[in-house]
Amino acid sequence: MAGRGSLPGCGSGTIGCVPGSPRADDGRRDEWSRGASARREARRREHPGGREPGSRDLRARARRGEPGTDPRSRREAFPAGPVGDPRVRRRPPAGPVPPPSDEVKPPARALTVAPVRRLLSLTVAGFAALLMVGLVVGAQTPRVSYAVVILGIQMVFVAAWTVASRPPAPWVVAAVGLGAAIGADAAAAWVRPASLAPLAYVTAAAFIAGVLGQLSRPAGRVRVTESLASTLVVVLGVVAFATLVVLTRHPGGTQAIVACLVAAGVSLVVARLTDIVLPFPRLAPQVPRGGTGVVLGAMAGTAAAAVAGYYLQGLQTSQTAIAGLVTAVVAVVVDLSVGYAEASRQLAGETSALWLARNLQGPLGSFALAAPAVYAASALLLVSAL
Repeated sequence: MAGRGSLPGCGSGTIGCVPGSPRADDGRRDEWSRGASARREARRREHPGGREPGSRDLRARARRGEPGTDPRSRREAFPAGPVGDPRVRRRPPAGPVPPPSDEVKPPARALTVAPVRRLLSLTVAGFAALLMVGLVVGAQTPRVSYAVVILGIQMVFVAAWTVASRPPAPWVVAAVGLGAAIGADAAAAWVRPASLAPLAYVTAAAFIAGVLGQLSRPAGRVRVTESLASTLVVVLGVVAFATLVVLTRHPGGTQAIVACLVAAGVSLVVARLTDIVLPFPRLAPQVPRGGTGVVLGAMAGTAAAAVAGYYLQGLQTSQTAIAGLVTAVVAVVVDLSVGYAEASRQLAGETSALWLARNLQGPLGSFALAAPAVYAASALLLVSAL
């Protein structure tokens, strides 16, 4: 018989029945087995077929991967719990996962507005006036002397444009530009008859020389297209200045040069001075120029040309005003486009060139492209011999 304090599963004749030993656990296992057997018997009595209804079909559908048959997708498999509790499995949301509401978006790039430097605008206006005086006064001298004046301006143009554009082979570009300037001035001053045909030959020869110079440099054809473009711009600029020498060789050409170049110079000076007082409306935030200055400059240049045509002998006021309008518009537009080119280089991440070169580039380019406009306007309106 089991004494007082005997454990379940320990009989009266059991020797060494210690709690926690295998013999002591036999009773517990028998009790659990009897309970499991009772539960199975109850399920068999409830379902005489021996299987819960639909269980076989459910397992077959689960093997085929049909939706709604995976036990993990049932709502009770994902109990509710506090947010952030790693012990609680949560049901993944249906559909695409939206981005978190506290996602940090990159800040928008601030639009940089270039400031208007009044002292710089005043300096550029003074340089434009100096160029105008040199070209107008030099036109009153003999053509050889005028060719020397033009050559000095051409040298400044080559230096400023080469430094500002920063081509791959600057010495090749500068050498070709100076050679083209000397050849164009000589052809404009001495070749008979006076025409633009010799200048076209000089332009073609200079461009061929530029191509050969670029292909013969040690770097080969690295950035050769950019270098050739800079060479062509420099050559066309210096040849354009030489058209003024050709125009002085025709009757009435000097008066036409004075009227049209006064229009170009006055338009540049008025546009730059207006930017000091009223640099609005901005045509582009990165360009420190205003549209008011461009309009007022073109109007002032036209008026200056009309006044010059009234006082100069052999010119008519109305025709001179039209020629001055054409020249003034070309001058202010070229000056403005130089500012756009510099702003585009800065936006591209390129380093800025020497400030003196990039600020002289505007007036020099304006007078360089205004010279062919002077020749064309004179041929159509002012000088009948052309």
